[in-house]
Amino acid sequence: MATPIKPSEIEQTVALVEDLSRSYQTRVVGQTGLWWSLLAGLLAGGHVLLESVPGLAKTTAARTLAQLCGGSFSRVQCTPDLLASDIIGTQVFDSSRSAFYTEIGPINANFVLVDEVNRANTKTQSAMLEAMQERQVTLAGQVHRLPEPFIVFATQNPIEQEGTYELPEAQLDRFMLKEVLTYPSQADELAIMDQADREASALAAVADPDQIVALQALTRRVHIDRSVKNYIVRLVAATREAKIVTPLGRYIEYGASPRASLAFQAAGRAIALLSGRDHVVPEDVKYLRYQVLRHRLILTYEAVADSVRPEAVIDAVFAATPAP
Repeated sequence: MATPIKPSEIEQTVALVEDLSRSYQTRVVGQTGLWWSLLAGLLAGGHVLLESVPGLAKTTAARTLAQLCGGSFSRVQCTPDLLASDIIGTQVFDSSRSAFYTEIGPINANFVLVDEVNRANTKTQSAMLEAMQERQVTLAGQVHRLPEPFIVFATQNPIEQEGTYELPEAQLDRFMLKEVLTYPSQADELAIMDQADREASALAAVADPDQIVALQALTRRVHIDRSVKNYIVRLVAATREAKIVTPLGRYIEYGASPRASLAFQAAGRAIALLSGRDHVVPEDVKYLRYQVLRHRLILTYEAVADSVRPEAVIDAVFAATPAP
């Protein structure tokens, strides 16, 4: 049994998140959904996939969060000729010693931004799987642990197809959340222009990596009742039996894996803690339902032909599954 969370721990967490939010908003205008996804991924220790057209502050948001958390940050710009060794590292020959030494690549950071991940070839994409899942890389038979916390933010552009490689389902499943960004409102866009005219002040760290690791440990202590766990399991099972659950179920070819259940549990705990609670309620599970499921459901060709979005199918599954 996890140690119950003290009220003082919740108060400290809420205060820290408020400080993070205030500083974050000095760099990123609007995009509330993006901020909550980044926070949930941070607290739960899960990787986040960000999808949008260019110019919607994906890179800025990831870099800002890394700076505020006082962690190391690295950025990988993916191209079709990017090699796996360009990300995870390689063995380098030292002529002065006539020996090889290990040079770990940019994956060796607390926060790793993999920009335009769908431009990397499939072999390079697969090299990220061990790092994302096991939080380690293997070079020349030696295992190298990655720093804690370790979070991958990957971005992809959905409108360009030339020179891109669709992410395999195995890799998509390792992203706890997928956030889809939309264009800002006119008011937000005006604020962005005003912000660009002002000289940016230095961004001071609000936390340090040790605090983030402690925050992740606190998140895992958030209580989740058996009834809420059963609710999560029924939701995920409904995506696999969608044809008999809802009329829109005919658009699902393959449902979500057990990783979706784990993602709902982790995200629910994060949202509960961010909301100042020590326990998960069904609304916490619903809050990030699109982010958890949209990249895990494989829709049929009929769905594409009928312009049915994953979000519509997800809403239908939730509507057909009663909450406790």
